[in-house]
Amino acid sequence: MQENTHVRWTEAGETRTARWRSASGSPPPKQVTVADDRMRADDAYRLACTGTALLWRGDFHNARRLLQAMNRRFDRSRRRRPRPAPGDPQAFHLYRLTQGQRARTLGMLLIPLDADYRVPLRRAPDVRRACLEAYGPADEPSLVALRELLGVIGAHEWRRKGVPVPALGERIHPHYGVFSPVRGEYVDLVARAPLPPDPSPAFDIGTGTGVLAALLARRGVRRVIATDVDPRALACARENIERLGLADRVEVHRADLFPPGRRARLAVCNPPWIPAKAASSLEHAVYDHKGRMLQGFIAGLADRLEPGGEGWLILSDIAEHLGLRSRDDLLAAFDAAGLTVIDRLDAKPRHPKVHDPDDPLHRARAAETTSLWRLTPRRPLQRPTDRSQHAH
Repeated sequence: MQENTHVRWTEAGETRTARWRSASGSPPPKQVTVADDRMRADDAYRLACTGTALLWRGDFHNARRLLQAMNRRFDRSRRRRPRPAPGDPQAFHLYRLTQGQRARTLGMLLIPLDADYRVPLRRAPDVRRACLEAYGPADEPSLVALRELLGVIGAHEWRRKGVPVPALGERIHPHYGVFSPVRGEYVDLVARAPLPPDPSPAFDIGTGTGVLAALLARRGVRRVIATDVDPRALACARENIERLGLADRVEVHRADLFPPGRRARLAVCNPPWIPAKAASSLEHAVYDHKGRMLQGFIAGLADRLEPGGEGWLILSDIAEHLGLRSRDDLLAAFDAAGLTVIDRLDAKPRHPKVHDPDDPLHRARAAETTSLWRLTPRRPLQRPTDRSQHAH
């Protein structure tokens, strides 16, 4: 989130200032005009497209309806443009470009927050707890995009209610900005993969909510070391592990990939699946520029496993269907790292977009398979004994 950045605008003949809040790191708007319930959706959309933000002073629910109307206008404008042919590698890049344009345009509808995170609008919900979880303590009035604020509210509800994880038999409570385990197929793969003999200690690399570390502990692994670099993820994982009563089996540490100086019998990693640059900090769980985390796990795995140990790589092949990575590239990376594939377990995704023909990436999503690759270091070649040296 951007720090010490403020927005200035003129209202009622006075220059006013408020702090700009953006967990995604989007820059503050340069032009701001005041809007209320009299604002027409066509006018709001036109102003947003030209870079003018709308500071809302009307009814909160009317602001939500206006945002929905602006989104419909954005979709209509995109439907008039030619689409890439199915299977065209440019489809993904156009999708990313469109998503970025959508975020910028809809992010122009702003909501004021008081110094204690109250929303000074009619029929506004109490968002104080949700904002505190997302942004930390507040000490001054601020402005936030309504689109982001709705995401903050939704994340708070997920954190409060939790996300059911059938393979765990429990709920996981994701924090704002931490990838939620809503795609259960990757958790199911870890639940059914055969554990190596005496799989302790085990590493959960890039733990996020801590769901895989918790699952390994519930499967009987006596000691799990979960790592992550994101402070939000570390706090989230610790909270979930404590809530599940697994703190005596799972340690959560800040580390970039592998914990320093340690080896494991089992190392599990579910890296971001798409090798593309994240447009914001909130996208790092999905996009990994040039596959840095994937390549780092593969390259370092052999040196971090104890003899007879295994690495479990959980990876979707959607990048292959999008033309961003080939299967040969992945297999070559295994080979270069001195790894052998013991087995591969597959699962088909179950999320709604798989069956949505209107989704821009429908063909790739419909063909997608999520796999758990069981990897182990190749044994060094044993040179045959030169019997002539021992003849005498």
